[in-house]
This record gives sequence, C-alpha cells and structure tokens, in this order.
Amino acid sequence: MSLDKILAISGKPGLYEIVTQTRTGAVVQSLIDKKRITVGAHSNISILSEIAIYTLTEEVPLRDVLKKVMEKENGQPTSISHKDSKDILEEYFFDVLPDYDEDRVYASDIKKVIQWYNLLQKNSLLTLLETEEEEKTVVSEEEE
Repeated sequence: MSLDKILAISGKPGLYEIVTQTRTGAVVQSLIDKKRITVGAHSNISILSEIAIYTLTEEVPLRDVLKKVMEKENGQPTSISHKDSKDILEEYFFDVLPDYDEDRVYASDIKKVIQWYNLLQKNSLLTLLETEEEEKTVVSEEEE
C-alpha cells in the first residue's frame, strides 16, 4: 500500500483507506474506527500523495512534510495536539517547515497535517513514507 491509497474526504473526519473500487466510486475504510463506507465519484476526495504545502519558494509534497514531522518526533505521536491554539500550531509547523507560506497555509491546514500524521502513526502507516521513496529509487535505477 502507498499514500495513493489513503484519502481525505471533505466533510468527513480523519483519513480513509481505499478497500476496493466500484462502478460509481469506491469503498473506503476509516483509519479512526475501521468502519467502511461507500463514496461516490461526486464526493470531494483528496488523495494524500497529491497534496502539497505552499512554501515561499515552491510546493512541498505532503509526504515530505510528514517525513519532517516524523523526524522531529522520532516516529512518535506529535508533542502537540491538533486542537491546540493557532499560535502553538504555527510555532510547531515553523519548526517543521521554516519557509512555509504563512499567507496561504492556514491554521486549519496545519491542524489537518498534524491530525493526519497522528492517524498514520497510530495505524503504523508511517512506513509508507519511506517505502515509496525506496520504490522510486529502485524504479529510476532500473530505467537507467
């Protein structure tokens, strides 16, 4: 499995893992309570591997941001909660990604990143961040 199989669904809390595809959408399983639901193609779905965070110079893939959080926390849950104050969240995120664009990255975005990291950590899915990079390296070496 990879981050390509992990989704955020607008209007629904947490993250979801794709179980199977259907004609009209997909069956997904919540990483919070393991309940399965069907989502239609009309749902506003974001695939984690396609999300990026704005910095002053470029857009940094979410995978890289989550890796930086993982390095800061040594693979443990974050030292702050996604429910902490805006100032605490911004200070924490500034430690993780010093050049993030404060005008385009809102406190709600930081809350999501922290909540998502903790969900991935709780479900032992942080290894996805490492294995995807290794797979890309192997593929690019094979192509040469």
